Amino acid sequence: MSSEEAEAPAGPGVPSYDPAAEVVDLCRELIRIDTTNYGDPAGTEGPGERKAAEYVAALLDEVGIESRLYESTPGRTSVVATWGGSDDSRGRLLLHGHLDVVPAAAEDWQVDPFSGEIQDGYVWGRGAVDMKDFDAMLLSTVRARQRAGKVPDRPMVLCFTADEEAGGHHGAEVLVNEHRDEFEGVTEAVGEVGGFSTTVRGRRLYLIEAAEKGMAWMKLTARGRAGHGSMINSDNAITRLSAAVARIGAHQWPVRLTPTMEVLLATVADLAGTEATPENAQALVEEFGGATRMLGAVIRNTVNPTQLASGYKVNVIPTEASAHIDGRFLPGYEDEFFETLRELCGDGIEWDYVSHQQPWETPYDGDLVATMTRSILAEDPEGIVAPYTMSGGTDAKHFRKLGMRSYGFAPLRLPANLDFTALFHGVDERVPVDALEFGARVFDRFLGEA
Repeated sequence: MSSEEAEAPAGPGVPSYDPAAEVVDLCRELIRIDTTNYGDPAGTEGPGERKAAEYVAALLDEVGIESRLYESTPGRTSVVATWGGSDDSRGRLLLHGHLDVVPAAAEDWQVDPFSGEIQDGYVWGRGAVDMKDFDAMLLSTVRARQRAGKVPDRPMVLCFTADEEAGGHHGAEVLVNEHRDEFEGVTEAVGEVGGFSTTVRGRRLYLIEAAEKGMAWMKLTARGRAGHGSMINSDNAITRLSAAVARIGAHQWPVRLTPTMEVLLATVADLAGTEATPENAQALVEEFGGATRMLGAVIRNTVNPTQLASGYKVNVIPTEASAHIDGRFLPGYEDEFFETLRELCGDGIEWDYVSHQQPWETPYDGDLVATMTRSILAEDPEGIVAPYTMSGGTDAKHFRKLGMRSYGFAPLRLPANLDFTALFHGVDERVPVDALEFGARVFDRFLGEA
């Protein structure tokens, strides 16, 4: 769709066409629906996504798009709809976002985290960047196109999932395992955490997710001999476990460059007037400022201890001690990761997986990549577009089991001074109003060509 087409005035009886018209209000309304995911394996804690799923389904139904609701456990509800034309020469395209959010402690925030308040040019609230912003962009553009009769020729699947924030086991995984027919013929997928801008040496660099680290959420357990706290005990479970956790937390993982990050670092090196090498990879990553916390984690494997539990009384040495760790490993480096982790744990430590998911990497080429690039540059001609590897996890891990190529593309043009990556799961999560509107315009162009 050309810019002239987008800006053309509506004729008699034809609705005015503005893909960004609803994006801010939709984002605010979604934020106001509390879909907190506390991450319990049974999926029973928290309000669930049912109310948000019904809201999304109603928005689609209002413009004549029929959807299906799938509930894995009570309240854990995902939405799937079919949209678009019949030209399946390139296969169908999946557009997916999740409805759940991580918890927010209201006392830590400047505003109510479920208010969707607009303040200082930003929409504030839990989910503003992860990822009710993209849900709103997708809904705003699809509704505008449907109303104006500008439905893409390519058939598409619209999917809004439950439980992404806890590994997708009550959302995308259920859809893939039990409702695979909904994705028959899908060859490519676009989801969250990509297309946002960072500023490097005065240039806006838009990062498209083309790879994702694998996930190893693990429970480590040590067992020993119980006894009185006043006596000598050489078989102390807490001592054994804490030594292992300390080794894991202090380990310096070596730099490992995957194809996606080689492309990104070469782009940054060009701006810096140098060449990218494993030796200067960390220095090049630091060109990203606040985004270094994310990008520094995707040039190496990582493990962070996150929870400890043991004992019930100060003068009793317990039989058992446990810890949880969050491990993330790069595509192609899973064997190295687990071999190293086993050495760091040492003897007497048992492993149990809370969630074990594979990494993925999609070649940064082809028509869909070219379309994403053109869509951004049409709205920001001075921008630069490059791929990156995501440090966290998304529902793409599940959808890729069906053989589709995946990318993260939720476009946002952001202020240079905004520490955007700190807002993911952070306090005072917020997204600029004009970034939402920019994203809807870019995504509309993308839909017109995808």
